[in-house]
Amino acid sequence: MRSHRSLAARTGKMARRCGRATSRFPLEIQIYPRRIATFAIWLCVCLLFPSAAMAGLYTASDQVIILSPENVESVLINSSAAVLVEFYASWCGHCIAFSPVYKSLASDIKEWKPAVDLAAVDCAAEENRKVCAGFGIRAYPTIKFFHAYSKADSTGHAFKASTHDVRVLRHRIIDKLESHEEPWPPACPPLEPTNQAEIDSFFETNSVQHLALIFEDTKSYIGREVTLDLLQYENVAVRRVLSTEEGLVTKLGVTEFPSCYLYSPQGNFTRLRVNIEARTFYSYTLQRLPGVVRSGKPLPVTPDVLTNSTEEPWRPFNRSRVYLADLESTLHYSLRVEVAAHTLIKGDALTSLKKYISVLAKYFPGRPVVMNLLKSVNSWLQNQTGDEISYEALREIVDNSAQTPYTALPEGVRWVGCQGSQPHLRRYPCGMWILFHALTVQAKNAGGTDPQEVLSAMRNYVHSFFGCRACAEHFEIMASESLVEVNTLSSAVLWLWSRHNHVNNRLAGDLSEDPNFPKIQWPPPEMCPACHTVKDNGEHKWSHVHVLPFLLSHFSSSSILTDYLENESQILAKQWEKHASEQQALEAQKRVERKAREALDSMAHPLPSQPAMQEEEEEEEEEEEEDGEQAAAAHEMEGKASETTAWAKPEIEVGRSRRQAHRKPSIVGMRMRELQEDIVDLDSFVNQHYKAKALRVKQRTLQRKEEQEPRPVFGLEMELDAGLGMLGLQPMEADFEQDLGRQRKRLHKRELTGQYFVEEAESSPRGRWMSVLSIGFSKVDISLCVILYFLSSMCLLAMYLFFKTRLRLRRAKVALP
Repeated sequence: MRSHRSLAARTGKMARRCGRATSRFPLEIQIYPRRIATFAIWLCVCLLFPSAAMAGLYTASDQVIILSPENVESVLINSSAAVLVEFYASWCGHCIAFSPVYKSLASDIKEWKPAVDLAAVDCAAEENRKVCAGFGIRAYPTIKFFHAYSKADSTGHAFKASTHDVRVLRHRIIDKLESHEEPWPPACPPLEPTNQAEIDSFFETNSVQHLALIFEDTKSYIGREVTLDLLQYENVAVRRVLSTEEGLVTKLGVTEFPSCYLYSPQGNFTRLRVNIEARTFYSYTLQRLPGVVRSGKPLPVTPDVLTNSTEEPWRPFNRSRVYLADLESTLHYSLRVEVAAHTLIKGDALTSLKKYISVLAKYFPGRPVVMNLLKSVNSWLQNQTGDEISYEALREIVDNSAQTPYTALPEGVRWVGCQGSQPHLRRYPCGMWILFHALTVQAKNAGGTDPQEVLSAMRNYVHSFFGCRACAEHFEIMASESLVEVNTLSSAVLWLWSRHNHVNNRLAGDLSEDPNFPKIQWPPPEMCPACHTVKDNGEHKWSHVHVLPFLLSHFSSSSILTDYLENESQILAKQWEKHASEQQALEAQKRVERKAREALDSMAHPLPSQPAMQEEEEEEEEEEEEDGEQAAAAHEMEGKASETTAWAKPEIEVGRSRRQAHRKPSIVGMRMRELQEDIVDLDSFVNQHYKAKALRVKQRTLQRKEEQEPRPVFGLEMELDAGLGMLGLQPMEADFEQDLGRQRKRLHKRELTGQYFVEEAESSPRGRWMSVLSIGFSKVDISLCVILYFLSSMCLLAMYLFFKTRLRLRRAKVALP
């Protein structure tokens, strides 16, 4: 045993652990004839369109580091991790055929970071040719292995990749890791076998909760693979024990190889129960031991803590079931939030929306009230013949503004199976996956005719509307690579399931992963034991014969639970209340807009201000008319004194006091000019003058009639006909009283405004003198006079200074000898 590798160092936290990664059940590689045909098509495309090939065979979503001249040294030279690099040419047919294998290898060993990384460089790209030439690359693909802490002059070690078997490639990587020279890289866990002496003193130098001992044959790689699979997890350590270690084998009574035992700090040994004694099942079970958590992730929280950490109470649920509340919440967020981001929907987005709604209307496993709404939206969309629609128009249909009976979509979200331990985890993305799983299954059970109908609608919706653009790009890449293989409804169900597991593998360990709901290869063994099996060589294998029936049963409409759903009568009542409140708000807004327009019209056509002398003459004529009319009324009422009504008398007195205020100050009978002066339109002035006069006559006549007898009253209405004042008697209705009231209020406001300016002008001696000085002049005239006075004063001052200076100069010259 190497002396530098102490037991404590081997079980300590690995340096520079990556927070990402995780594959509980690696996706096995199967080369189908259809895939070979796909590779051939891709090769033809690359040969015909070289620019497309320049894009490379790998992306960041493939969990492969893309090398370039900028990062090649930092990745390969003096790195704490060993790196396996593929040098390829994107036009090379064999490289294209090998790329799926390399991607699967990266997915299979992503848990081995930071001990091992996979990288690739496209030597066909112009900018990478010097990099490839520097490493002596002349054939493609060429794979090289770079040990941790490689020197600057290192060109890597040859790596034999003549096979497309991921298992064989994985074993060769382990062989390369074990061939590392001293010192052993700290990022790599110990891979050599252990013995009883180390086991007996293990917990004296380590604080982990669990020690897993994997008993295996000498040629087995399972112990080393599981050790690397658990590299990113804390509170657990893995050691391999060979079948030749007779002391431990005899002590525990081990008879099966491979087998796994748990050793506790109390000195107890327990057999680890798994469905199949294989690497995948060991890794999955050990990652779920109590207290075991991924490095950098918090411990799972309990439901009582979840109640306090989320915005709404925690809803207990069965993790092995689907809830209709999640599906309806997904619909709400999709149609009322995500699509709402597009104020105008047109082109491909409109086509995508139509296909999406059509699939929902056909296959959504919802309640009748929701199905009626989806059918209504689908019918409306299909009838739209234009190239674009507004979201406001769509929202009216989604909200059932027409109030079609028994038609509604619940508002708000009510997550159950898609709850997250934090408000930003799971929820809508989880709901979208469940929704499309359910749609593919319903299409299969309903006997649909187009195998790609649901998947195509999903792909187009995600491309056009899904808010996470990086997620949309990754999904588009997956669809473009393998969606063409779907040719039956059953294959559509399985394709979506396999792509979902692919995404789970890529995002496992990511910041978006919920520690309470880790992203695993689904369904797990405890949910569907028959779905998992192994090949002859011990590699994990999905049993599609059992997976398909499980999916059809799990997502069938009869298996979906209706717990936590809002009552339909409550949904309809809320919808009606919302519609009624919106109508009231709309009517109130219309009234406000109408009043605003009326105010603007009154401001645009105000009653013109009258000249002072004309106003005085008008007031004198009004007083004479009032005296004559009062005398006539007194005579008609047989001596009864004529009085104004209670609501008119104070107004008349206030008006007179205001008119007196308007006349101040005056000089020798001269009347003060109004502070606010308008340009008078003579035509409009005459019309307004006679209208106002007719209103006053009508008011006084009304008062006389009311005082005489309570019989039907007729009001006087003034009508200007071709410039002639014609008075006609018409029955006075309630609207006339309203018009009269509005006229009084308008006149009252004008008098208040005039009084305000006059009182403001008289509030100070300066204001009174300014009013006196402004008699007969406008504000513009006064301003011009002040400016001219100032300029003339300055000119006089300048002339005075000029001549004074000249005079002094002359006196000085005369005084000189």
